[in-house]
Amino acid sequence: MDTDSLKQLLKEVRAGKVSTEKAFRKLKSLPYQNLGFARVDTHRSLRKGFPETIFCQGKATDEIVKIIDRLVREKIDVLATRATETVFQAVKEYHPHACYFEKAGVIVIKKESKTKKRRTKKSPLRTKGTILVITAGTSDIPVAEEAVVTAEFMGSKVKKVYDVGVAGIHRLFDQRGELLKAKVIVVVAGMEGALASVVGGMVECPVIAVPTSIGYGANFQGVAPLLTMLNSCAPGIAVVNIDNGYGAGYMASLIVGVDR
Repeated sequence: MDTDSLKQLLKEVRAGKVSTEKAFRKLKSLPYQNLGFARVDTHRSLRKGFPETIFCQGKATDEIVKIIDRLVREKIDVLATRATETVFQAVKEYHPHACYFEKAGVIVIKKESKTKKRRTKKSPLRTKGTILVITAGTSDIPVAEEAVVTAEFMGSKVKKVYDVGVAGIHRLFDQRGELLKAKVIVVVAGMEGALASVVGGMVECPVIAVPTSIGYGANFQGVAPLLTMLNSCAPGIAVVNIDNGYGAGYMASLIVGVDR
């Protein structure tokens, strides 16, 4: 159950279309559905303003399909991250209107949408301002796209500026206008992760830094940029975990979100 379905239930009770006893039973039901192998949190939207996200990596395909099916049955929008093409094809057999964003590795199913669109007429958040997602290099784009799809799923307006790393910093300076207009900036970078510090020193809005595992051996699978970002002397920078585009997109949407 989400906020919209709760409001609709209350309207039906007021209009006499649903009895108070039936509404009480519905509200009294467990806030999760026990599938045996998973407990699907069907009331998370009521608590957090956003439904449970499915992290597909490490899960069996048939289990992912069953979790998604339960969310759809409960009329809950679906966001599934770290999903492969194989998982998507299995999901699509049961839910033909499912969308797959290949670069991001994300499956989206929106109850308002029957076509492959990122934005729908109705969003869970009304947002104020734009999220700008930038990358140091093109190798960082998959993580950035996970942030983009997540933020757009939450109803946020997103712009993208890719491949503006410090190795050719003039490319970043050319985008100064976009940087200054953003409400929050997500910076995705691997190697040494210096881009977040540079951006943090240029803008007054919050910066969410995302270290990626992209880089040579001394990158330590993302530990090097993580430490660089954590140790930045530029104020206003927050750091999420390595390759966590989802977490960055989610947090950025909370920053620009109003009247959830």
